[in-house]
Amino acid sequence: MLDLASVSRFVDDVWEQSIIPCLHDYIRIPNKSPLFDPDWAAHGHMEQAVQLLEAWCRSQAIEGLSVEVVRLPDKTPVLLAEVAGDGDDTVLLYGHYDKQPEFDGWAAGLSPWQPVRRDGKLYGRGGADDGYAIFGSLTAIRALQQQGIAHHRCVILIEGSEESGSPELPDYVAALRERIGHPSLVVCLDAECGDYERLWATTSLRGNLTGTLSVDVLTEGVHSGSASGIVPSSFRILRRLLSRLEDEATGTLRDEFNVDIPDDRIEQTRRTAELLGAEVARRFPWAGDTGPMVTDPYEMLLNGTWRATLSVTGADGLPAVKDAGNTLRPGTAVKLSFRLPPTLDATAASARVKRILEADPPYGARVRFDPDSAAPGWNAPAVADWLAQSMDAGSNALFGHPAAYMGTGGTIPFMDMLGQAFPGVQFLVTGVLGPQSNAHGPNEFLHLATGKRLTSCVAQVLADHYRR
Repeated sequence: MLDLASVSRFVDDVWEQSIIPCLHDYIRIPNKSPLFDPDWAAHGHMEQAVQLLEAWCRSQAIEGLSVEVVRLPDKTPVLLAEVAGDGDDTVLLYGHYDKQPEFDGWAAGLSPWQPVRRDGKLYGRGGADDGYAIFGSLTAIRALQQQGIAHHRCVILIEGSEESGSPELPDYVAALRERIGHPSLVVCLDAECGDYERLWATTSLRGNLTGTLSVDVLTEGVHSGSASGIVPSSFRILRRLLSRLEDEATGTLRDEFNVDIPDDRIEQTRRTAELLGAEVARRFPWAGDTGPMVTDPYEMLLNGTWRATLSVTGADGLPAVKDAGNTLRPGTAVKLSFRLPPTLDATAASARVKRILEADPPYGARVRFDPDSAAPGWNAPAVADWLAQSMDAGSNALFGHPAAYMGTGGTIPFMDMLGQAFPGVQFLVTGVLGPQSNAHGPNEFLHLATGKRLTSCVAQVLADHYRR
C-alpha cells in the first residue's frame, strides 16, 4: 500500500530542490499564447519555454520515461511525455505552457515576468496557470516508483495554445491518437480550488466566446463642439448594442444564451455554497465598498459556473484620459468575452451574437463583430466510487479535510474534446487557483503548499487507479 506520508516528504523535497527553481526560470519567459502574440514563432519565447520544460523532464529519474517535443507546421509545439506502466490501461495527464498577457496593476515588487517567492506563494505569470502541471504530473509518478507502487501507462500532454482557446489541439490529438491510446482516466491540473484546505474536483467548465465589436461613425475625428448633437457617439451606439445581449442593471444575458441547469449540479452547488459561505465573494480584491452582483453564495456560484456572462476585456479608439481632447472620435472597438453555460453550443452562440449585434445598426453606423474563438464548455460524467474514495483518502491525509466538488467558471476546451473522443473516461480536473491567486490578472501566484499536496494526491489517485 502507498505510504502517503513518505510520498509527501519526497514530493516536498522535489518541489524545493528542483521544481521551484525551474518554475522561476519558466516565469521569466514571456511566452504569450498565439492569440496575444501572433509573432510567437519569430520571438522565440514559446520555443524557449518548451525547451526548458523538455530539459527538466529528461533530467528526471523515472523508469520507462520517454520525452518528445512534437511539432506540426505553423503550430506551437506540444510536449509529450510517456511513462511505461505495469498494466495495459492508460492515464492521460494534461496541462499547458502558454501564458496570458502581462496585464497592469501588479503590486510593488511584483511583475509578470519576474518570479518572487513570498509568504508561501510564488508570484509571476503562468506558474499556477498552468506551468506547474508537467512538474506535478511527473513528480507524482516518480513518487510511486520510489516506493515500488504499480501504476498504469501514463501519457502527459502539455499544449501551447490553451489560452487562445486550444485551436491547435484537435490537430495534435488527431496526429497523436494512436500514441495516446484510449485512456480510462484523465488528470487535468489547470483548474480552480475553492480554498486551500482540501482537494477540489471540478465538475463543469463554462464555454468561452471572444471577439471584437467595432462601431464606426466617421472616417476621422472631428471637433466635438461642432459635431456633437449631429454625429452620433460611437460609444453610445456600442452601449446600445451591448444592451441587446445583456441587461445592464443585472448583468443577465438573454435567455437564449442560458440553459436549464441539471438537478445534480444545483444540489452540488448548494453544498459548495454551504462549505465556502462568504469566501465565495471574499476571494476577490474588491475596490472600496464594491460588492457582488448578488448576496447569496449559492446564486453567486451558479452565476459564476452555469450562467452566461459578458465582460469587456479591452478597447481601441479610446485615448488615455490624459490625452483625451475635445474630439468626437470616429469609432470605438471593444474586446468581448462571453462565458457560456457548460452545455451550450459555443459555435452556435457565436453566430447568434454576430447576428444580434450586426442587425439594423443604429443610425446606419458601420457595425462589425469579429469572433476570435468559440471554445466549448464541459459537464463531467458521474464520478466513479473508486475515484471519489481515492480523492477523499488523499485529501483527508494531506489537507485534513475530505475532497470537495465545484463547477468552474473558466474554460478548458480539451476536456470536452476528450469526453467526446473517449466515452466512459473518468476525470480528475483540479488545480491550485484558489482565493486571490488571480490567474490572468495582476499578482498571479502559485500557492506552494497546495501545489505540493496536490502532487501527492495525484500519486494517490494513480495508485488507486491501478488497484481498482
